[in-house]
Amino acid sequence: MAIVGISCFYHDAAAACISTSGDIIGAAQEERFSRKRHDKSFPSHALAYCVLQAAKREERIEQIVFYENPLLKFERILDTNLQTAPNNLPEFKHSIKKWLGGHIYQKRDLKREILAILPDFDIDRNLHFAAHHSAHAASAFYPSPAEEAIILTLDGVGEYATASIATGTNKTINFRKELRYPNSLGLFYSAFTHHTGFKVNSGEYKMMGLAPYGQPTYKQRILDNFIQINTDGSFTLDQRYFDHFAKDTIINEQFDAALGLQRRREGDLLTTEYADVAASVQSVVEEVIVKIIKNEMQETGLNSLCMAGGVALNSVANGRILKECGLKNFWVQPAAGDAGGALGAAYLMHHQILNRPRKMSPLPDHMQGAYLGPEYSEKEILDAISDAGLEYEHVGFDSICDTTAELLVKQNTVAWFQGRMEYGPRALGARSILADPRSKEMQRVLNLKVKKRESFRPFAPSVLLEHASEWFDLEVASPYMLLVCDVQESKLSTTGEKTDKTHLGPIMPRTDHSEIPAVTHVNSSARIQTVHANTAPLYHELITKFYQKTGCPLLVNTSFNVRGEPIVESPSDAIKCFMNTELDYLALGPFLIRRDIQDPLIALRLHQTFSPD
Repeated sequence: MAIVGISCFYHDAAAACISTSGDIIGAAQEERFSRKRHDKSFPSHALAYCVLQAAKREERIEQIVFYENPLLKFERILDTNLQTAPNNLPEFKHSIKKWLGGHIYQKRDLKREILAILPDFDIDRNLHFAAHHSAHAASAFYPSPAEEAIILTLDGVGEYATASIATGTNKTINFRKELRYPNSLGLFYSAFTHHTGFKVNSGEYKMMGLAPYGQPTYKQRILDNFIQINTDGSFTLDQRYFDHFAKDTIINEQFDAALGLQRRREGDLLTTEYADVAASVQSVVEEVIVKIIKNEMQETGLNSLCMAGGVALNSVANGRILKECGLKNFWVQPAAGDAGGALGAAYLMHHQILNRPRKMSPLPDHMQGAYLGPEYSEKEILDAISDAGLEYEHVGFDSICDTTAELLVKQNTVAWFQGRMEYGPRALGARSILADPRSKEMQRVLNLKVKKRESFRPFAPSVLLEHASEWFDLEVASPYMLLVCDVQESKLSTTGEKTDKTHLGPIMPRTDHSEIPAVTHVNSSARIQTVHANTAPLYHELITKFYQKTGCPLLVNTSFNVRGEPIVESPSDAIKCFMNTELDYLALGPFLIRRDIQDPLIALRLHQTFSPD
């Protein structure tokens, strides 16, 4: 009897399914199917996929769990609105209208949507609701390799909690502490994301990538005005500067005055001052997290840590945790944001309510490399190619890795679509765009000609696990691209093109101070994915072939999409995206497609546009 978890209605809707034995049958985000970035609607496609995966294993859906408590969330919103009345009257009206117009009826809507897919499901008895941070904590601990650990969750806000601290032992999670709204590290970071001119809930990655171009010159001003940090890492935000009820801004005019810098509008020149703001707020966030962890290690005597929640996707902070906290084991849920709440909700039912045993995985964890989404047969792929009218070559799986590696050596860019889709925000070699990391021009080419995004944003390396420490200051596995660490000094040079910091629009990175310039950020760091032969055999084989030809055991890996588009899910998505870029080749299952020999009218017919993120 399988269990399904669901998250939706705010952002990053998803569904995940766990078998009777505790294996993850499938998990996927709705945006991949709907093609709407951060889609918040009910995950009908993702749920249907999970139901199909369960049926293939002859498992019936027994329980469905929603990842938070809607009524408790409405209670918090009502409480906080009333506490700040009458000053927030317009925001209060907007919030109440939104809830009375639909959000308060979430249980009714969930029942309707679930029954449309599972008409025989006993929904009155078997639909349950978890607490938001309980779901995050479960997603962090249960699939991890830890038998006992501190569990830290950090995000914007759930019902009331914005952070929680728990300990996990075998299958038991005991909550110790929580921080409550409006004191939120996630909202704090988002406030500065908005001030710097990026969109909240999608621009936080840009802030993280921008930070190395600046200096933390605003840090003391931030500490003096916006946040008071205690010795145990708990903190208080000065609410005079924040406007959490405003639909898109989070901050008010007093915020700009206290920071001493005018808010940047989207599209304005990105000057060095905003890079300094990014560096400053990144430093503050890291300080808070490190203090929390060190305090918990001292109080509990534990030296293993599991993390989830949107803030856990800050891979720069994760790198600092690894370096400074002295942890024996450190594991972050790859779908750490709200999408992962679906998996956590299912795990809560499996272990806490149904009291099913927890088994330790013989692999690094239970996430199966995060390859938990749909996969397509050779026939389905060929049908999509034929429907599009593309010329192709059937290379075969025996030769696809060697052929693709040779194309990469020759400086071609290759879209790589193989096996099951990844769960979480990172492409991990199933729905990826790949390139040669040794190229001085590749970072610029990919950003401006393929991804069509800001030129300062870095690309990540996928490196063979067995060679990772030779190239990076990393002694642990990082299979989910959630750790930033330094490139080894032996791979760097003291000469190179320096960044002009008079203004940063467009930012041009240093290009020749590293043997792998396409994946080396301006501060000589990189966001690492270690590739494991047991979880990603085909991808591991591809990088191995490239290594044999070049002596370089890594590739540039970025998600297979363009700016504003969700990562591709199906072969037809892959073809549309490929034909709308300047990519050279598409390795689609055992087939190879070369773009420049295709009929130009096909690209016009498949043209698609997405709003910039």
